[in-house]
Amino acid sequence: MPHPLARIIEQLKREPSRTGSIVITVFGDAIVPRGGSVWLGTLLEFFKTLDIDSGVVRTAMSRLASDGWLERNKVGRNSFYRLADKGRLTFDAAVKHVYNPQSPDWTGRFELLLMANAADREASRGALEAAGFGSPLPGVWIAPSGVPIPKVAARAIRLEVSAEDDSGRRLLSESWPLDRTADAYVKFTKTFEPLRGWIGRRERLSDTDAFTARILMIHHYRRVVLHDPLLPVALLPKNWPGRLARQLCREIYRGLLPASEQWLDRNGSNEAGALPAAGVELGRRFEDA
Repeated sequence: MPHPLARIIEQLKREPSRTGSIVITVFGDAIVPRGGSVWLGTLLEFFKTLDIDSGVVRTAMSRLASDGWLERNKVGRNSFYRLADKGRLTFDAAVKHVYNPQSPDWTGRFELLLMANAADREASRGALEAAGFGSPLPGVWIAPSGVPIPKVAARAIRLEVSAEDDSGRRLLSESWPLDRTADAYVKFTKTFEPLRGWIGRRERLSDTDAFTARILMIHHYRRVVLHDPLLPVALLPKNWPGRLARQLCREIYRGLLPASEQWLDRNGSNEAGALPAAGVELGRRFEDA
């Protein structure tokens, strides 16, 4: 196995178990574009490359199904899985944020939501964070004007406010953990930069290694970018590391895509047999980077 990928896998092993999270990454990144359903055996074959025991994977799949993330279809002795409504809604909300995000233009104004009801606050927290809102105070949510407001926050009091540079930047620092996000981007770049060098030198990369590298990279990148509010460029610190991280991710992803899809051609199957070919949307990922 190529040295950069081996090091990434060793780093994964030192972290708390994230098998369930990696399963969701596999579905969102690789299975949804190819019909949405996959045989359990395909997933077990992939997790072998990470030295994750089949029993651990089966337990994670059962837990994800029990929690409403996956649906299982039993055909004879074989189990096939697809994203359930909960998982699909989460994936649909995340896909643009990860692959083709659009930052709002900076107009000098913020969208301010006031949520007095504690139940409303808790119910809408995840959706607001995913939409790019930050919270400087309990019950107060803010985002640059133009960011769509999730339906679950429809009962909030909505205001539009302007902010001068100093007060606006102070509001930003108290609403989003930008320093923490920046550090996560830097760590991502350091982890995967050697893989870009390996691909750039046209070193031989098997389809198994290509698929493994693709999934682990998106798994890591997703964990960072979904906590990034994607603020307008004018509001970001100078030399914001998210730009370099995104360019790196794009180059590696495009470099790995052909061989990684060959792994799915060879190993992927669903109830009807081999997985169908991916649609055109797969090739459009990261095209804005």
